Amino acid sequence: MAEAARVVSAAGIETGYGRVQVLWGAGLDVKAKESVVLLGANGAGKTTLLKVIVGLMPAWKGSVRLGPDDVTGWRTDKRVRRGMAYMSEIGVFPGLSINENLRVGGQFIEKAALKRRMEELYGYFPDLAHRRGALAGSLSGGQRKMLGIAKALASSPTLLVMDEPSAGLSPLFVTQVIGVLSRFRESGLAMLIAEQNVAFLDLADRVFTLDGGRVRFEGSVAELQADDSLHRTYFGLA
Repeated sequence: MAEAARVVSAAGIETGYGRVQVLWGAGLDVKAKESVVLLGANGAGKTTLLKVIVGLMPAWKGSVRLGPDDVTGWRTDKRVRRGMAYMSEIGVFPGLSINENLRVGGQFIEKAALKRRMEELYGYFPDLAHRRGALAGSLSGGQRKMLGIAKALASSPTLLVMDEPSAGLSPLFVTQVIGVLSRFRESGLAMLIAEQNVAFLDLADRVFTLDGGRVRFEGSVAELQADDSLHRTYFGLA
């Protein structure tokens, strides 16, 4: 059977802030309908790598490909139009309503298609459907995270890139977020999730670990758990 096509790939990425280099030859790839978790501690460089992939930071060296195209020099909006969506750790605009956040997320698709998509998403997120006119800033932390996911999905992307979706959430809400994402995973959406919470490995087809700005491991969750050193690092001593 032929290998699934790569939705996105990054290779040899080096970048940083000012004179401080953060990434050193980092790279990863996500195949069609695949969920990839980028695992690492705070400060490992996960957010920086995602920003390069979505076009919010330039790469000093290396390349990013979206499907067959080299998009290293493309603006973020052009990447979004080609099927990429990005959810930052914050995820929403607090001063905008739920409806307005979704419209921002789907701003590059045709209006009638966006209206249909919003109704579809409200079916997935009934708590948001009941408060469409409420400001995002009035929502609980868990509701804001759900809105952030819905906002990112409003454009009907082929690839969802997420930065720390567990940030600020209780274990209960983490479980709910994973449950929501699993439904979209089953529908064939490709996902790249940067996390330090190993609970998100429940979604992973493959895992990359990032440490000190370098990718240290690529493989399955089972292979990660089987490596004694990595098991101690990410799962503790149990």
